[in-house]
Amino acid sequence: MPSAGTAPRRAAQLAALLAMLAFFAAQFVGALLPQAALLIVASTAGLALDLYLQHRDPGLLSLLGKIRFDVMVRQLLRDVLILVGLLRLNSDNSLRGYTTVVSGLVLFYGAHLACQALAIVVKRTRTLPFVTRNVDTDGLHLTAAPPRLLYRQHGRRLLRFACAPTTGLLLTVATADTVWAETGVAAGVLLAVAGTVHLAGWLKPEKRIADEKQALEWLDRWLADYKPTVGMYFSGGTTSAYQANMWLSTLAELDGRPVIVLRERFMVQKIDATDVPIVCIPKVVHLMALEKSTLKIMLHPANSGKTSQVLRMPSIKHAFTNHGESDKLSSCNPYSKAYDEVWVAGPAARERYQLADIGVEDKDVVEVGRPQLAPILPCSTTPPGEDEYVTVLYAPTWEGWDGNPGNTSVMLAGENIVRGLLADPKVRLLYKPHPMTGSVDPRAGQADERIQAMIREANSRRGGPRPGPEAAAELARRAAELQALTTSSFRDSADEIERMLLQSTPEPGRAAGVADATAAWETAYWASLPEWEHQIITDARPSLFSCFNQARLLVSDVSSVVSDYLISEKPYAVANTSGMTEDEFRACFPTVSAATILTPDASGIADLLAAVRDPARDELAAARSKLKVHLLGPSDPPSLVRFNRAALALAAEADARQARMAERASAVPAPREAVEAGQPG
Repeated sequence: MPSAGTAPRRAAQLAALLAMLAFFAAQFVGALLPQAALLIVASTAGLALDLYLQHRDPGLLSLLGKIRFDVMVRQLLRDVLILVGLLRLNSDNSLRGYTTVVSGLVLFYGAHLACQALAIVVKRTRTLPFVTRNVDTDGLHLTAAPPRLLYRQHGRRLLRFACAPTTGLLLTVATADTVWAETGVAAGVLLAVAGTVHLAGWLKPEKRIADEKQALEWLDRWLADYKPTVGMYFSGGTTSAYQANMWLSTLAELDGRPVIVLRERFMVQKIDATDVPIVCIPKVVHLMALEKSTLKIMLHPANSGKTSQVLRMPSIKHAFTNHGESDKLSSCNPYSKAYDEVWVAGPAARERYQLADIGVEDKDVVEVGRPQLAPILPCSTTPPGEDEYVTVLYAPTWEGWDGNPGNTSVMLAGENIVRGLLADPKVRLLYKPHPMTGSVDPRAGQADERIQAMIREANSRRGGPRPGPEAAAELARRAAELQALTTSSFRDSADEIERMLLQSTPEPGRAAGVADATAAWETAYWASLPEWEHQIITDARPSLFSCFNQARLLVSDVSSVVSDYLISEKPYAVANTSGMTEDEFRACFPTVSAATILTPDASGIADLLAAVRDPARDELAAARSKLKVHLLGPSDPPSLVRFNRAALALAAEADARQARMAERASAVPAPREAVEAGQPG
């Protein structure tokens, strides 16, 4: 769903494109009439607009590139029109040095193209077959990147260097003195040549990094020295990094030597703070280096098209951990049978796989709990006081890919749910929609906008005391601390190689420091908010788990949010927008068996809030406690302990297979031995 500011932004973009075309048209008219003032104003305005858009909206200019009206064509057209104007203004051949100016412009554009060609060569020499983080890169001869204006900003480089020739040409238009044009063109040529020479310095031996062969040999040596035993494999899009990030702390706590294996280069910087070594290997041919390593098991938090490329390695055992469990079909994907084992939280998921009948054998399902849920606090035994606000979290999921109206409550029930909660003067609502809401069905995005408008309007009618300035100051201090820990300190010119160099060694305890700083920020965040004010939470922080700890009641949909919230044993409600009866809904989705079921009209909100305020009316407390164990497994031994045991057991299976393979290989005579023994080879 496009955001509320999308329409004005698109209007501004259209206006910018029309203005650029208008400036070119005005240039054309000014050159042909000829009209010096019009030519100067249109040329200057066109160049200024192009420079502005290169900085503020390069994506818009990329659209022009698709129709072959890229920055090179635009600037060349701009200069050609000025030259035409010069000829028309001086048709009596009174203009001297015209040939020199044209020749200089040809040299300028030639030098620019040479710089661009050199930038491509330098980029290729600075591209390794892999990317690393938290890995000592000594031996790869990594160096700092060239200035990005020369190296990566083709359009900005051309326009900035072209300012001198274009300005000189326009001054000649105004004065009929070619000295200005000759000076400007000479300055442009010098800039372009100097940039090219400077960029060529990165092809010198002392600045060249390892080539592909040397890099791959280095990777083999690093794997042999580090001896990884357990890895997490991840491949996904730009918004999917959270699926891997949720497993970082668990991976770091496992016995053995962990490593994170990625497939997309951009993903390296999207992984949160961790001390675990990260290796990104984009090409499958290079990925095979892992087969020769000491890796025994690979954990998979998500399925992807590239997963099959690592599953073909028989020396590694593979376990599917998923990134969340729910009653949706996506939690029982038939692809799961490709893994050696499927690790689930508790008995409910085991039953789900058997009922789905997708080929996953029961012996391959291992219950490990959900180690990530440790930050979620248990239910408070003290009921809210009469004057205390009841915090309710409404966290609907998104609409999904299959068009099922029961996937999300936002469209059919969201406004009724929020209206019912806002009607209670002692309810404080936290609204945290799924970040992908509206990405498939625009109606979900439109409903989300209406819900947010309702909450803002409700806040405008409320009032009460606000925390003092010291709370805001504390939040600002904690935010600065967190930003200092999580914001990269890379130069603007830093490229992939320079970031590898700077991130070669993790700061000791940085991951723990970020976790502590995040917790401190969340504490300060909640303390800075009035207890009566409803909140719309669409940023990554505060986290969903932090919202869980603030809420006494959750309203959600059939999703992993419900399963995770159950660790607290606090009351929850699930909206039924599937069209099923309540009995059918409970039978189809075991995670809602201990929930209050809300119909699309949300008529049960008042009774639900009454049960939260008076524990004696909470008839589902025992059911939640039982369902928690069914969904997430027992609390003893702790989930992390069970997870680690599962990892060690699967690693032992990998060792056993390797031993069997070695035994079989030793029992088979080599071809030469077979020939010497008189046996057929």
